[in-house]
Amino acid sequence: MVLNRYLYRMKSVFLNKKVSKRVEQGHPWVYNNELNPGKLLDAAIQPGEIVNVYTHDRQWVGRGYANPKSQIYVRILTRNPDQQIDAAFFEARIRDAWTYRQKLGYTDSCRLVFGEADGLPQLIIDKFGDVLVLQTLAYGIDRWKPEIIAAIQAIFPNAAGIYERNDVPVRELEGIPQQKGFLTDPFPTEVMIEENGVKYIVDIAQGQKTGFFLDQRENRKAIAPFVKDADVLGVFTYTGSFEIAAAVFGAKSVLGLDISESAIAMCNRHAELNGVADRARFECVNAFDVLKGWAKENRQWDVVMLDPPSFTKSRSALDKAIAGYKEINLRGMKLVKPGGFLITSSCTNLVQPAMFMQMLQQAALDARKQVRQVLFQTQSPDHPIVPGQENTHYLKFVILQVNDIV
Repeated sequence: MVLNRYLYRMKSVFLNKKVSKRVEQGHPWVYNNELNPGKLLDAAIQPGEIVNVYTHDRQWVGRGYANPKSQIYVRILTRNPDQQIDAAFFEARIRDAWTYRQKLGYTDSCRLVFGEADGLPQLIIDKFGDVLVLQTLAYGIDRWKPEIIAAIQAIFPNAAGIYERNDVPVRELEGIPQQKGFLTDPFPTEVMIEENGVKYIVDIAQGQKTGFFLDQRENRKAIAPFVKDADVLGVFTYTGSFEIAAAVFGAKSVLGLDISESAIAMCNRHAELNGVADRARFECVNAFDVLKGWAKENRQWDVVMLDPPSFTKSRSALDKAIAGYKEINLRGMKLVKPGGFLITSSCTNLVQPAMFMQMLQQAALDARKQVRQVLFQTQSPDHPIVPGQENTHYLKFVILQVNDIV
């Protein structure tokens, strides 16, 4: 029987009897403390090896890649006992992901594969025009990189090339080195894309993450009615995606702030590229310091936009992260003219939506401001959210109208 051959020719792990049914109900992560070490059919499981996962009473749960050196011992790839994990598996999953993006109308630039949300844990593929950028963030998925590259080339035979952005510290926790570079013949690493009528330069070699934050695409579009004819302040601008969009959408003036000189240089290139350099200017400053002083000087704008980086990657620093978000949003609210708008984001997945909204409410009280929610959105739909999997639901985007308490 084919099923038996698949099940018994590979090693297996068993869940503890008393663990929650989280894994059985669909979550792809199996932590090492959820396993029964006494029931390993073969204790010599190697990093990256494909294993079967069973309940304590030998009910088959799924099949995925293991890493005994990681806190997440197994990441499940399939719940179909007849499905082999091979080159055809990866090509089929990536094709399915591409079909989904095409249905959404994301044919030029998009997140092609969003890890667990596309059934390929810890695999990220971003598409910028005809260039693809790859991240394999766990040992088990990194082991399949040749097959993944072959799948991309089969699906996109006319692609200019594939670039690897595995220069991320999380790989070291998995026992694999950081690295980046070409996975095909070399090609220009600056790519121009267009989004919502705005042109951007994506530096896939030196930019943050894979070079551009595609997850804010719909949120950048949403600011259009709020920034038209407005004086706009953008904080943590990075390469100016929100600020340039604001200028293109008709803002009267835009001032963007970031602490990175290279980011500010790219902002200025974007302003020239889009013909808005006369209305969009950028300064290299420490936002925390500057905003505090400007609040004391009673400087104000019609719209203040905040898009800070993630303030924490661990639960142990969550309280500190919340305090940081509260402080920056409090200062932002003080800089909004009465009746104006605060546009604010958080990309920290540990800060869930209810927690983020509670923080904003407390910031408003401390700033002596009255706010009302105008819009709440998450990440763009090429970054789909899977209920029950917090790591897929990470971005919060909120527009608040701000008034003085009367």
